[in-house]
Amino acid sequence: MVAAFDPEQAKGVNAIVQLNTTGEGGGAHHINIESGRAELVDGIAVEPTVTITTTAKDWLAIVAGELDTTKAFMTGKLIVDGDMMLMMRFQKMFNEAPR
Repeated sequence: MVAAFDPEQAKGVNAIVQLNTTGEGGGAHHINIESGRAELVDGIAVEPTVTITTTAKDWLAIVAGELDTTKAFMTGKLIVDGDMMLMMRFQKMFNEAPR
């Protein structure tokens, strides 16, 4: 996922995105976005800017473009807690996720 990062879309963004996936293959990871760079880190962030919670299966479908992010959010398959404006930018910062 970090390979799909577009630093041009992340200008001025300094944030931590916590990703909690449940079910088989799930886990906790966070993405540090700072100074036009993104780093994926295992584990739980101390103070995330935004937290995304979904099943591992649904997250993989979102990343693959098989599940629409808005539809997942509206149906409760994707739960977002925190800075919603950042999540709107997140879609543009990562070409493969979420759409």
